[in-house]
Amino acid sequence: MKFPIGFLWGTATAAHQVEGNNVYNDNWLLEHVLGTVYTEPSGDACDHYHRYPEDIALLAELGFNMYRFSIEWSRIEPEEGEFSKASLEHYRRMLATCHEHGLTPMVSFHHFTSPRWLIAAGGWEGEDTPNRFSRYCEHATRYLGDLIGAACTLNEPNIALLLTKSGVVPPLDPQRPAPWQLAAADALGITPDQLVPFLFAASDQAVETILTAHHQAVEAIKAGPGDFPVGLTLALQDIQAGAGGEELAVQMRRTINDVYLENLRDDDFVGVQTYSRMRFGPKAPLPPEEGVELTQMHYEFWPEALEATIRYAADVAGIPVIVTENGLATTDDTRRIEYIERALQGVVNCLRDGLDVRGYTYWSAFDNFEWMQGYRPTFGLIAVDRETQARTVKPSARWLGAIARANGLDHI
Repeated sequence: MKFPIGFLWGTATAAHQVEGNNVYNDNWLLEHVLGTVYTEPSGDACDHYHRYPEDIALLAELGFNMYRFSIEWSRIEPEEGEFSKASLEHYRRMLATCHEHGLTPMVSFHHFTSPRWLIAAGGWEGEDTPNRFSRYCEHATRYLGDLIGAACTLNEPNIALLLTKSGVVPPLDPQRPAPWQLAAADALGITPDQLVPFLFAASDQAVETILTAHHQAVEAIKAGPGDFPVGLTLALQDIQAGAGGEELAVQMRRTINDVYLENLRDDDFVGVQTYSRMRFGPKAPLPPEEGVELTQMHYEFWPEALEATIRYAADVAGIPVIVTENGLATTDDTRRIEYIERALQGVVNCLRDGLDVRGYTYWSAFDNFEWMQGYRPTFGLIAVDRETQARTVKPSARWLGAIARANGLDHI
């Protein structure tokens, strides 16, 4: 099976997870407040902010033809209305480096982190947030657009709903705020009920605000220089019904997936980001069955989820699909190869059935900061020594890079 000509073979990062010292955003604050839910702070991360030239060159040497990364809003606009030309120049150099090495740069304008001033002004329930976000996108595109190869406005706007509905994190409770909410609100000079970071934006008002922000951002980006596809990425679990769970599974698909997918029908693509399946019983999510293999993230090793979510997204949104994240957190690299191979079989099945799938992106390029779980989960194709920042290429990186270079898997 040869993949289509021009198929995107990529790997991905997010600014806060790899750059290091993004001190102006909300996540840095949440990592350091009293009672934080974060295992550890992000700190220097992978120092990708300074090491990107060697990192991008390495990704190209491995065989990839696309690199998805995010630009950090809080670096570009550290205070409202004050745009940093130095930060924009930095990201312009990153884009140029991708082109020098033959990599199509896919830029995410927002990957979970927001400037502190935005959160203090209402965050992702704020009435003016869509205007503020689209203004930032317009400014960044004006400076960078001629070098962008593809763009994602927002990364996983359904993540807060997914995390709360699956029971991973409790929803924000303004009536009984947790210690970290009190501390963060106090640091920002707001009340706890006004604290709405993106990762916790699960209310109906937040959903409306985020979708409005996306649509305005698409218009702003497309009005700028460059000619590239613009879309949005979603966290799509393969939602399945266990015994008696059919009604709840339908409800969860509607709430977590459909509300967003139906809003993307005018976009150029939808980014599918899938890691596992989620099973529902009559009243709640079901735990993994006894004896099944689990990942470092404590969910099920289920690479077949990717085929299911590609098909679902293509059916509901009716637009092309790019797999913008798919991967495995493990210390056993042989399991990573097994996971990717089975996931790619699902991509092949979709292509054979005529679905418009335009790329596969592995998450992530490096072992990096995995939000609340810190540096323990290792998703990366490339290991990073926490003391020396030395990079070590894993066998899975060479294996997937060879597939990317050949644009096919002979034995599939």
